[in-house]
Amino acid sequence: QVQLVESGGGLVQPGGSLRLSCAASETIFSFYAMGWYRRALGKERDLVAEITPGGRINYADSVKGRFTISRDNAKNTMLLQMNSLTPEDTAVYYCNTHPDLYSWGQGTQVTVSS
Repeated sequence: QVQLVESGGGLVQPGGSLRLSCAASETIFSFYAMGWYRRALGKERDLVAEITPGGRINYADSVKGRFTISRDNAKNTMLLQMNSLTPEDTAVYYCNTHPDLYSWGQGTQVTVSS
């Protein structure tokens, strides 16, 4: 079973930036569309960014222009650069294929607060 490990979260002030990383235990990034998801407290888990094997990228409207998704197939890693963060971005962030095929990892907590 593929294991997904997210890292890079933390506490940041509004307007700040964070970069999240996703590591996979097997080579999957070049075969599947990959996504960053987030779940805010009391809400459903939503897709915020997706990158296909061909490099096509889609973002949720709420993060367009602020978040950038990228991947390194050779290193089995995926990144999410998050800029201009707002309190509404506070959530646990996860990575998985899109649609999700593998068990969810622990996620990484992002808290945007002054």
